[in-house]
Amino acid sequence: MTELWRDPTASTEARVADLMPRMTLREKVSQLSGIWWLDPEAGGMAPMLRETLGPQPDWDELIEDGLGQLTRTFGTGPLAPREGLELLAQRQRDVVAANRFGIPAQAHEECLTGLAVWGATIYPSPLCWAATFDPPLVERMAGQIAASMRDLGVHQGLAPVLDVVRDARWGRVEETLGEDPFLVGLVGSAYVRGLESGGVVATLKHFLSYSASRAARNLAPVSAGPRELADVFLPPFEMALRAGARSVMNSYTDIDGVPAAADPELLTTLLRDQLGFEGTVAADYFSVAFLESLHRVAGDLGEAARLALEAGIDIELPSPKAYDEPLLAAVAEGLVDEKVVDRALTRVLRQKCELGLLDPGWAPPEPADVDLDRPESRAVALEVAQRSVVLLANDGVLPLRDGVRVAVVGPRADTPQAMQGCYAFPMHVLVHHPEVEDGVVIRTVREALADTYEVSYELGCPVLGGDDADLASAAATAAAADVCVVVLGDQAGLFGRGTSGEGCDVPDLRLPGRQEELLEALLETGTPVVAVLLVGRPYDVSAFAPRLAGLVCGFFPGEEGAQAIADVLSGRVNPSGRLPVSFPDAGSTQPWTYLSPTLARLTDVSSVDPTPLYPFGHGLSYACATWVSVIGTSGSRWDTGGATGVEVELANDADRDVSEVVQVYLHDPVSSVVRPVQQLVGAARVDLAPGERARVRFDLHADLTSFTGRDLVRVVEPGAVELRVGASSEDIRGVVALDLAGSSRQVGHDRALEPKVTLRSP
Repeated sequence: MTELWRDPTASTEARVADLMPRMTLREKVSQLSGIWWLDPEAGGMAPMLRETLGPQPDWDELIEDGLGQLTRTFGTGPLAPREGLELLAQRQRDVVAANRFGIPAQAHEECLTGLAVWGATIYPSPLCWAATFDPPLVERMAGQIAASMRDLGVHQGLAPVLDVVRDARWGRVEETLGEDPFLVGLVGSAYVRGLESGGVVATLKHFLSYSASRAARNLAPVSAGPRELADVFLPPFEMALRAGARSVMNSYTDIDGVPAAADPELLTTLLRDQLGFEGTVAADYFSVAFLESLHRVAGDLGEAARLALEAGIDIELPSPKAYDEPLLAAVAEGLVDEKVVDRALTRVLRQKCELGLLDPGWAPPEPADVDLDRPESRAVALEVAQRSVVLLANDGVLPLRDGVRVAVVGPRADTPQAMQGCYAFPMHVLVHHPEVEDGVVIRTVREALADTYEVSYELGCPVLGGDDADLASAAATAAAADVCVVVLGDQAGLFGRGTSGEGCDVPDLRLPGRQEELLEALLETGTPVVAVLLVGRPYDVSAFAPRLAGLVCGFFPGEEGAQAIADVLSGRVNPSGRLPVSFPDAGSTQPWTYLSPTLARLTDVSSVDPTPLYPFGHGLSYACATWVSVIGTSGSRWDTGGATGVEVELANDADRDVSEVVQVYLHDPVSSVVRPVQQLVGAARVDLAPGERARVRFDLHADLTSFTGRDLVRVVEPGAVELRVGASSEDIRGVVALDLAGSSRQVGHDRALEPKVTLRSP
């Protein structure tokens, strides 16, 4: 008779309940960790890697009682797909054969800018996704990423990052979706839907408030209060959990002295009891061990295991440190209740059951030559890049005329690295394998512009250093051209090996190295200068912006990014990206975001003006939509328990396609606690062909006005409010004044989180 847990027709709960009592404690604990088969001598991928990872265990001994996860089988070294499939298949066969239940491991990989393996499509960075303001496009992109993961037998992806930017000096800004919680949640949820609809477990990072570290230093403590946690950092996770995310990863930091990895109020009370999350909580790499070595809240690894397990971390990644012999010993000594082990195991086995890993006859994919950079994937990567390029300023030089001689200058002009963030495979892994090619074709801005224009080139200066800078030659090249395109920006890297990326925090927001000197030398030539920024964060370019003929931002636009930049500069594509982060004005005043109350803005009581040079939501186009009308459709009364409508009519009076991002901001003039002057509550991208008109309607529930009150309960508060509708946070085209009428109403995590958006013809 077949055991119930092996029966695919039985319910998941029944199967897991039948299997668990059959397992020994050691077999249970073996399901709660993964293995990262990495030689720490060879990579140097992270600080303290050798010390934290320790000596590699004997493979046969490690798997004899089972294994929870296989960590980055493909994403640790440059393996061709067939080679990686052979390795994964062999490891899975070993795991299945070794444990008496035949349970395979769950395989996970990084997928922040596409699947982070050799030869896979490198999509634009998350800042680019957010700059598109186009959730359906991001969902389509994520679906393609999921398809590649399925082809390789990968079950789980460690993305998206839902941290809300609070200080642009933080190195991981490039991994985020910007400074607004609604936009982060809107775009992050689209990515989750794409990944999960493809059968891949999406992992939300980093729960909670990782991006609020003091002085923007990676892993530094967080001083956020409960209201900021609830109103700024939590909503994107609420939205993404509703989208179906099945995994959450903890933050490395501590909040007011309690590390997230050891905080039951965060990982159990909030995440599970209040938000209703039923998936798995995966430890960010080494964060359980860090409770002992970095946070110093555990005296040994056994105590670290107890703290993390009781807090709610189900599986230790990337390799067993605490959830191994230290945990077994702690249970034996009565320091850890086996029921806590069972709680985590239930979640792990439930997810494996959902993935089909408990089904009879399961087998890993057979080795094959898989194309991970298919033409359709490159096409979507190009579309995301094109729709994410932001035209910040233009005096009429752009688009470039046919036949102009273009001097292409700068440290980011002729290198494929300029297109990639720190989690793109070439930047993350291949930097340790310089003999290996990128695995995908990545053109440079110089190459892409040379398809259309007569191009001359000079480096000018590197991103960092400057001993080999030749500013004079760069200036001479610019002087001999009709227009100069200078490509500036960041070198993505990890832990100080770049100017942007994880562990690459900066003290100010000046362009790295001698790039400002280069820009000054080019401007002095009198040749019109168009600056292209390929960056992982916004920079202070206020000293140069007024003298530039044009300013374009591409963030890290992926393997098709150079083509997208050339398409925008040439006018083949009408730029339509919008800023997900503000660009600071003079002085790089940080930390600052547009989510600021009155006293955080320009006032008479401070000599510091934090007004941004380019505000959140800003972006220009060569041809723009005509805003015909902005009207409220439900009268002036907005019931505190009901909805109101706002409708915008747009027209395209130009002779080319246009794309507008309609943005709806809430302004609450008087409230019981200090609130931002305005915050995004709705957004919609509207594409119009020449002569076309459209109406976009937002139906907004009063829940969208809610905030955390003085008693730390979320409330909809009656009173006058405004819905400010515009093309950016500072370019408001219409205001709908409303009276929130009725009684004050408490709302919970089941509240409406986004408006209903309807697009139709007039």
